[in-house]
Amino acid sequence: METFTKLRPMVVDPHYQDRRKQCLNELNIDELDAPIADLIDDLCGFPFCFTIQSCFGHFLYPRQEKPNNIEPLPSKGKIQSVEYRIAYIAICVEDTRSGKEFLRWLKQLPEIDPHFIQFGCAEWFWERNPNSYVLQVEPAEHMLKDKCTVNFQEALHIEKVRNKFYDRLMTLVSRINEH
Repeated sequence: METFTKLRPMVVDPHYQDRRKQCLNELNIDELDAPIADLIDDLCGFPFCFTIQSCFGHFLYPRQEKPNNIEPLPSKGKIQSVEYRIAYIAICVEDTRSGKEFLRWLKQLPEIDPHFIQFGCAEWFWERNPNSYVLQVEPAEHMLKDKCTVNFQEALHIEKVRNKFYDRLMTLVSRINEH
């Protein structure tokens, strides 16, 4: 995320409901990366948040150069380097008790692997939607970029972290749905 910044405190946003409604009206679930489409759909069902943008995270390498590739990396091979396009989710959170509780849970997700998962803000999201937060899966040394090139072993690790990140987020959403 080229505009990724440190975490900002929540502010009063009297236009949250209007922005949420507009964003949900513009959302087309069929255009999302298939592995996270249901997750985004579920998140949009909560009144205290809405998603702004998301990406499953894509790996490109020789003989696999589709920009929106969602196939797992091969378990082994002679791949020297992999272009990784970051996995992220940008979420706007309402300044309410439920929204603050949700934000507290989101802040725990980087514990999966703090070197590869960051939680913060992105300036251009915040300018349009106050109280917008970003979770991204990216090696810390590349956290300010939308993509990076890594060796094959690091790509395998990123893929593992990304999958665990989305699994944990889906579990969180499921728990909220149950209550």
